[in-house]
Amino acid sequence: MRFESASGESHEPCRLPWCGTDGKPAYVIADPARPGPVSRRADAMEVAQLEMAAVLLEHARELAGEMGSEELRYLVTELTRTLTDVLRIASRVRS
Repeated sequence: MRFESASGESHEPCRLPWCGTDGKPAYVIADPARPGPVSRRADAMEVAQLEMAAVLLEHARELAGEMGSEELRYLVTELTRTLTDVLRIASRVRS
């Protein structure tokens, strides 16, 4: 789905890294050449998510062999959440 701006340019909605108040995905329609405050905030949040993923992965590499079952469950949960974020970001960059 594409939207046309007042200047006649066509833009695709971009999924934001947070959900709306109803829990559904939130989107912004913006000109990539002139990102607004919502787009800039989303970009900053995605950078933070990627940094957190790198830290978590390093932590997992260091401790996976030493963890008990409870810690491993927590690690798997966090890795799953982080990988979901990374894949969402990658799919946006790829398109």
